[in-house]
Amino acid sequence: MNYRHAFHAGNFADVVKHATLGRIVAHLKEKPGAFRVIDTHAGAGLYDLTGAEASRTGEWRAGIGRLRAASLEPAVRDLLAPYLEAVAALNPDKLTTYPGSPTLTRAWLRPQDRLVACELEPKAADALASAMHGDARVKVVAIDGYTALNAYVPPKERRGLVLIDPPFEEPDEFARLTEALSGAHRKWPTGVYLVWYPLKDTRETARFARALSRLGVPRILRAELAVAGAPAGGAAQRLAGTGMIVVNPPWRLEDELKLLLPALAAVLADDGRGGVRLDWLAGEK
Repeated sequence: MNYRHAFHAGNFADVVKHATLGRIVAHLKEKPGAFRVIDTHAGAGLYDLTGAEASRTGEWRAGIGRLRAASLEPAVRDLLAPYLEAVAALNPDKLTTYPGSPTLTRAWLRPQDRLVACELEPKAADALASAMHGDARVKVVAIDGYTALNAYVPPKERRGLVLIDPPFEEPDEFARLTEALSGAHRKWPTGVYLVWYPLKDTRETARFARALSRLGVPRILRAELAVAGAPAGGAAQRLAGTGMIVVNPPWRLEDELKLLLPALAAVLADDGRGGVRLDWLAGEK
């Protein structure tokens, strides 16, 4: 479950996912009306990069550590500003703490906006409740993420984002994710959905893409960033890259990702290997 994310907090996959999350929330904030973010697999909220788990893997050093030290073009830095500023607010000096998606989202909310953060694993749920304590804009619920997706969609604001970021520890996770996304979209077809998935098995992710393209959802944008060369038609021994599906992406997001993803790949990829893919599974071409 998500409590294991402490081993991986701040890695390259988090960087790409959270930078994209920041762009979507920034677009939602362009209109004065309230919006709601539903985080279905929220995790613990905050992660200690000096703790035993993060120190054991050191993955954050090749993720947020590299990004903070990188020299970026001004246009790229502007796109990353919501994300980097939220990280810096927790780390005014040395980088010791990494904010999970609910902590980042809370930093970007306006007074009228709301966040529902869902986490089932008891220790992570307790840590999340402690991290969010005292903020009336945030509701923390100890609930299965897929159950939450059915329960909280559509939100009363009728505008907002669903972040679906499961741990991918079950063999049927892609199938379950496809079914859940299809059901949620039927209930709330105008919502924005950001779905994260790992790049490990090229055959499995290809099946996932085909399944999504057949759902009848009008607009589905796919974004992938690889940090190492993909295996020849099979499964990698470790995480080779990170993927995201965006249903109903804000209209400028594709152009922003065209600039952002190659810049992030240049910082995060191993010795220049890997690359990016940005295409439409349904809708605009």
